[in-house]
Amino acid sequence: AQYLTEHAVGFPVLIDERRDVAKAYGVWHRLGLDALNIARPALFVIGPEGTVRSIYVGDSQREFPTREAVLADLTAGPSSS
Repeated sequence: AQYLTEHAVGFPVLIDERRDVAKAYGVWHRLGLDALNIARPALFVIGPEGTVRSIYVGDSQREFPTREAVLADLTAGPSSS
């Protein structure tokens, strides 16, 4: 929350203090090789119509999608998942 106060990001950001959303989206894990009680790095792109357009969930805290991979998902059209 402090970071968002100090930096304008230009899009809505959810602060999930109790991890309810991370658990609902299946990205929270209690024990991992590189972290405890934390969400996996994840990116969910939700279109203006409310449908999920792209999903990426990393296996470790150092794993993120490339910009190209996200753009490819978006240009392919709505997700079928």
